[in-house]
Amino acid sequence: MKALFLTPQFPYPPNKGTSLRNYNLIRHMATRHDIHLLTFVEDREQTTGDNPMQSLCTAIHAVLAPPKRSRLGRLHSTLLSSLPDMALRLRSTAFSQRLGLLLERDTFDIVMVEGIEMAPYIDVVLGASRRPAAIIFDEHNAEYLLQRRAFTTDLRSMAKWPAAFYSLVQWQKLRPYERRACQQATAMAAVSESDRKAILSLDPALKVMVVSNGIDVDFFQAGGKSDGRPIHAVPPVGASFRRRTPLLVFVGTMDYRPNVDAMVWFCREVLPLVRREIPAAQLQIVGRNPTAAVRKAAGENVEIVGGVDDVRPYICGADVYVVPMRIGGGVRFKVLEAMACGVPVVSTGMGAEGIEVVDGEHLLLAEESADFAAKVLRLLGDKPLARALTEKARERAISLYDWRLIAPKLEELWQKCAREGA
Repeated sequence: MKALFLTPQFPYPPNKGTSLRNYNLIRHMATRHDIHLLTFVEDREQTTGDNPMQSLCTAIHAVLAPPKRSRLGRLHSTLLSSLPDMALRLRSTAFSQRLGLLLERDTFDIVMVEGIEMAPYIDVVLGASRRPAAIIFDEHNAEYLLQRRAFTTDLRSMAKWPAAFYSLVQWQKLRPYERRACQQATAMAAVSESDRKAILSLDPALKVMVVSNGIDVDFFQAGGKSDGRPIHAVPPVGASFRRRTPLLVFVGTMDYRPNVDAMVWFCREVLPLVRREIPAAQLQIVGRNPTAAVRKAAGENVEIVGGVDDVRPYICGADVYVVPMRIGGGVRFKVLEAMACGVPVVSTGMGAEGIEVVDGEHLLLAEESADFAAKVLRLLGDKPLARALTEKARERAISLYDWRLIAPKLEELWQKCAREGA
């Protein structure tokens, strides 16, 4: 089949959740199908040079992403627009025109709409003279649910009431907007069964199939070189950070609100309890664009690494990998990566949501700060338990979350929709 992917950013390098999902789905579907890509880019040079997308895609079409909206602009839309922020974030006449030309010039069996930010372009596809056999709306998160959770979390702190108000407004706007986008599509892909149920609560008649997030098992197993990038033997550290065990690690894009909340809470409420028992305990925060809130919460025992080309050395160098998520949704790549690397994990239930794991068998779960600290300390002091958890977690990652097992589910959805469309 011939498929056109619409993505909010160029999928390579796969260094954040959206690009990880898009890159790996394209990589595996390209072995059997004719893949075309229309994507936003920050710089036109992103699509040139030596990168695997050139060989995976028959054609790549790029449009410059619109400038990031100012706080004043977002406040204005929050108060006056009927649309949620995510419907306005990537609004582009140039992208609509390029998409319209592609649909006039060529015939596609499938159009993949990757995430809520790309939902405005469903209308362009529906208005084309050569409509595809099927439009698949790939929901990376149940976005209205994410904002509802952010509202309930921020409401607990008076200092975060402005953020809670923002989330309340977005939640109320997203619910009807997301429902309409889902209804316009031929079918939906959800990343987990819990997200599937959240989407069906918008409209029980929707056609939703679970196509989970996955893991490149070869790449994350020690010594793996799945796309040509070798793993380093020793985790690099900053000049101001002396490697002392035990080491706790968190990986995530650090201007993403759920990750910011997780690290601020962990640094203020959990890490001091760990260090009360083990003063030498250290934390590395690995990820692009750390915010001022993260830097302010971090103490001298915390290294803010920033963005890195390869997260494996940091994950593999951890004694315990922490996932203290309190808001958000979907399936966390960070948990799957730690599982595949064989590193013990302590997570909140929300952090491990959507992943088929059992507390005490594959990882340890905790919700409150004292319990979270106690679980971290337990793993640091009980190496046999840590080994048992990591062995079963790695088996689970390999047996359920290898992209080679997940991509056929998307192919099944394509074929079913194409048959029904025909």
